Amino acid sequence: MRHIAIVGSGPAGYYTAEAALKQWKDGVRVDIFDSSPVPFGLIRTGVAPDHQSIKSVARRYETTALSKNVRFVGNVLVGRDITIDELRGLYDGVVLATGAPNDRKLGLPGEDLPNVYGSAAFVGWYNGHPQFAELHPDFSHDTAVIVGNGNVALDVARILAKSGEEFEGSDIVAHALASLQAARIRRIVILGRRGPHQVTMTPKELGELAKLARACPRVDPADLPPLAEDAGLDPGMRKTMGHLRSFAAAETSANDNGRDGAAEIACPGREIAIEFDFFAAPRAILGTDRVEGVEIERTRLADGKAVGTGETYHIPAGIVIACIGYQTSRIPDVPYDEQGGRFANVEGRIMSGLYCVGWARRGPTGTIGTNRPDGFAIVEKIDADLGAWGEAGSGKMGRSGFEALAAQRGIDYVKFTEWQKIDEAEVANARAGAPREKIVEVDRMIAKAHPSVQES
Repeated sequence: MRHIAIVGSGPAGYYTAEAALKQWKDGVRVDIFDSSPVPFGLIRTGVAPDHQSIKSVARRYETTALSKNVRFVGNVLVGRDITIDELRGLYDGVVLATGAPNDRKLGLPGEDLPNVYGSAAFVGWYNGHPQFAELHPDFSHDTAVIVGNGNVALDVARILAKSGEEFEGSDIVAHALASLQAARIRRIVILGRRGPHQVTMTPKELGELAKLARACPRVDPADLPPLAEDAGLDPGMRKTMGHLRSFAAAETSANDNGRDGAAEIACPGREIAIEFDFFAAPRAILGTDRVEGVEIERTRLADGKAVGTGETYHIPAGIVIACIGYQTSRIPDVPYDEQGGRFANVEGRIMSGLYCVGWARRGPTGTIGTNRPDGFAIVEKIDADLGAWGEAGSGKMGRSGFEALAAQRGIDYVKFTEWQKIDEAEVANARAGAPREKIVEVDRMIAKAHPSVQES
């Protein structure tokens, strides 16, 4: 029997478990550990709440999770409750699938001011991540600045711009919905250091901005390259450029201050303007007791890189959200790649018996589906490394060894069937038109998972 521990219950973790079942069938036991009492990681707290079709992939993971050979072990933090060396001693292979849940820093003066957030924190806030439920962002100013030119920046802009009615069918948490409905934001500026041809936004997500009820996307035509230069782009990028060109062509009513003006810029009949400010690199977050604006330097492209021109300007703003990438959380005794913001590895191998997959291996790149081949590839490597043991395995204790350790230390872990009790409570508590109302306090999750323990 082979015993595999997977740390992280997001897409990378469950695809790896699926691969292990296909590789070894009844000859494997897989334990999926997570620091949260609830599974699915990025699907639950990273995917936008109004993208329910993407979240539906969790149903595929449920099939794997309910296999008799797989067990979810929630509410266990590796590095605190159990060490990596202890896991390596209990399991034939330990796979780190922890993703990249931490924000990269802007590295700018003023980024520690109140109301400056990274996207992991801000997205976690409106998605009900317990770590960020108490953020309380302030939306009393009329201008928000978003730094970044990827899909996360689009998600944040869309969530800020939507009306209350447009959230019907989403699982945005109630505290975030109430705060957003009371927001006074009328101008959302999306900053990109480079130009339209360098964005990492995909056409589907970009096209959603054109369908918003009360917001209008705007692009300065002067920022667009000649149309003929689009011909060399891949098909998806050409569609993205088509959206940006349509935004530039749309009828707008700009005030006398032009692109650097205040919140009076808007589309006819729309309350909110979403402005794409290309060739714009933030240099400082301005303010004293809280953010009051952003200092920006105009850039130009040199060999595909953004180079400052020395021309600067300010955008008054009351909230800044940096969507510039993520980093994997460090785990004691696991080598770390500082530059890449991920675990140090060679094609997924970290050291004997220790592996990594997904964003923990390659950094925050690719889609949810990219993690599937990653999981299957690492299982093949584990199989090759374990080949010398044959069908009998190494004789490690696996699950029974962890259970003994958990009993000794009083680790209050949550199984998948117990997560289903949390799930039932969230669905039952949903507001009209919503699929669920997420519980955002860990102690309340545990109370739902282990009601008899709480009553005794």
